[in-house]
Amino acid sequence: MSWGGGRVCMGASLPALWLESSLVFMVKSSDCCSVRFSTSVGLRIPLIPQDPMDFEWSYWIEWGRERILWLLAGHLLVSQVSRLLVEKYKPWCLMVYGMAACWLLLGVKGFAVILFHATISFAVAQFQLSLLTWLCSLILLFTLRIPAVEEAKRKWYDTENEYYLLLFTVSVRCLFCTSFSLEYCWHGPAQKSSHSFLWMLAYVFYYPTFHNGPLLNFDEFSKQMRRQEAFSLKTNLSILIMGIIRIFFWWCLAELMIHLMYIHALYSSAPPLEAASYWALGEYRNNNPLRSLQMNILRMKEGGC
Repeated sequence: MSWGGGRVCMGASLPALWLESSLVFMVKSSDCCSVRFSTSVGLRIPLIPQDPMDFEWSYWIEWGRERILWLLAGHLLVSQVSRLLVEKYKPWCLMVYGMAACWLLLGVKGFAVILFHATISFAVAQFQLSLLTWLCSLILLFTLRIPAVEEAKRKWYDTENEYYLLLFTVSVRCLFCTSFSLEYCWHGPAQKSSHSFLWMLAYVFYYPTFHNGPLLNFDEFSKQMRRQEAFSLKTNLSILIMGIIRIFFWWCLAELMIHLMYIHALYSSAPPLEAASYWALGEYRNNNPLRSLQMNILRMKEGGC
């Protein structure tokens, strides 16, 4: 089973590459990239400075090194052990693990916020009105921007990075709650049994997509979780090795994109953006190194994770 479930076609498109080649010189010579700098995360390529405005990449690299990478390894271990010993209860084992990982990273209050959002979304979904589901999701997202709520949540954590992790995670979980609720509204009575609150929690707390997506619809998630396959150590080992090679390749490619494309610097530089067509800007926006790496990691097949 794949971590992400969907088939995603990645790669830089020709309009975006044309934009990069024609405008990157302008960015390199501008004030935002002309000063050499050093960063404590990511690779350092000699004579090619990394984009200093790419906060998101550095942020997730730091969190990945500290905890998230280890928690993903733990998810893989729990998945394989539960598949061997209690395959019938594997979704619930992964659900409990995801809840524990959430509790560890975000604390009991952060965990409670996500559980509260899931509960409210499921309750609203019982009316089986798509418009009401969308309205509920927008209201839940809006609460993240209420100044009093923001200030209260900041006090839960010692650093800004922890608060932003909560903000990113809750935003993505809200999308998953919306996806589940909409599919609940669209399905007939015969399919409602597979859309229980317990299955929603298994979906919402699925750890590989927990902090930053990408979005995996519930039907695909449920289909993969219910699928039973014969265990083969040789097959699983080969899948794992190929997955590691794929991750390494895309990680290196993402690092090169960070050093050569200057995506975030371009976003902050008006002249290059004004000179580009709307089509080129749209294509360029899709070439996000973090998203490219993330999509390809989540496409990795590891035999039942």
